[in-house]
Amino acid sequence: MGATISKDNIQFLKELKTHNNREWFAENKDRYHKQHENIIAFSDGLLALLKQHDDIEVISGKKALHRIYRDVRFAKDKSPYKTNWAGYYGRATKLLRGGYYFHLTPDACFVGGGFWQPNSQDMKLVRDAIQANEQEFRELINANQFQKHFGPVGLHGARLKTIPRGYDKNSSARDLLSLKQYLIRKEFTVSEMLENDFTARVNEAYKALRPFFNWMSDALTHDANGEPLFGKGGAH
Repeated sequence: MGATISKDNIQFLKELKTHNNREWFAENKDRYHKQHENIIAFSDGLLALLKQHDDIEVISGKKALHRIYRDVRFAKDKSPYKTNWAGYYGRATKLLRGGYYFHLTPDACFVGGGFWQPNSQDMKLVRDAIQANEQEFRELINANQFQKHFGPVGLHGARLKTIPRGYDKNSSARDLLSLKQYLIRKEFTVSEMLENDFTARVNEAYKALRPFFNWMSDALTHDANGEPLFGKGGAH
């Protein structure tokens, strides 16, 4: 299931990277529309597979895609266009946290998900849950399926230089507690992106993310005593 990403699509991104200006883009607008349709078809196929094993809130593959036009109002780089395709599939309802992401460039691709900019309240809930259930969390990210897809690095993300205030600086979980983001990624080559089974392989990586999302969702929707946060005048 799912459309194969075309070689022409990769070539279009390569040329856009070299000629990132409005004049070239206008001259190649028809090519853009054709490759945009190709990535929409890919995204539709990926969404259909995702919906077989998770609840996703986005209604179509097109809606999941990020715009190719850059917001340059506050950017030093005034290049008007992104030179990649990207899409995000958020999980549905406030009880299911996290989302699935793909980022496709003319040189490589990565897929994954996680928590990019948790607010301070969510950050505390996650850290408290990790502190209280460190072994359980480590077993999750060391599980065979997780390691098969995401390797020994496991969690990516910016981190604090020291343990956060309020946590034991000698905690065995200090490597996890110092993270400011909880991101997971799997990389693919251009050759792999062009294979007929690429959509299915991305979906398999997404399946391997599910236990992580379930654990984080539980941490983000319950207090330290395991009581639901919703319906208590609470904060989410």
